[in-house]
Amino acid sequence: MNKNTILLFTMLAATFVLSTLIKPYSLSWAVKILPMLLLIGVAWQALKNGGLAGKFFIAGLVFSAFGDFILDYDRDNWFTFGLGAFFIAHLFYLASLSPYLKSFHQAKNYGGLIGYVAVGSVMLTLLVPGLGELLVPVIAYMSILLLMALATVFSEKSNGWLMLGGLSFVLSDSLLGFDKFYMTIPEASFAIMITYYFAQFALLTGFIKAYSAENT
Repeated sequence: MNKNTILLFTMLAATFVLSTLIKPYSLSWAVKILPMLLLIGVAWQALKNGGLAGKFFIAGLVFSAFGDFILDYDRDNWFTFGLGAFFIAHLFYLASLSPYLKSFHQAKNYGGLIGYVAVGSVMLTLLVPGLGELLVPVIAYMSILLLMALATVFSEKSNGWLMLGGLSFVLSDSLLGFDKFYMTIPEASFAIMITYYFAQFALLTGFIKAYSAENT
């Protein structure tokens, strides 16, 4: 990803992030998905000849953009559909990150496993009492999210950018869940979207880096 593309992505992401301070406004969903459309374009150019794994990763970005649209257009009534879109996105990310290590005798592997299990346990303990009828879909989504984050550690493609992307995605969705189901966080959307956009950027950067390394 060249400097001009990174600058454009940063500007588009910053525009929506800052706009969360003045929402709601009409067509906010369009502003929200612009950074993702740019990443999809970058991914297509870099990975269109990258085999099935590359196509899976692009599909993950596309379903993430669908999730962004759904959650911004009508978060209250379409929340479950938004979760579903991101659930599918993470399935594609998981598929794109295969194959996985057959053993994990490294500190980062143990640290990642223990850390994400701990995060999942804490979030589950905090959120379950407030989930109500959303208990099953939220737990299903939390599970696939943590699996995706672990995949960035245990994948044979693993690198620093991918792991940062997985970590930032977990942080973003943890903030969202905490704010929605446990305790309101002032201007939560600001922090949620910063970490979300960075997560998608880092995942794509890491995946392209891994793809380039495999083909040089």
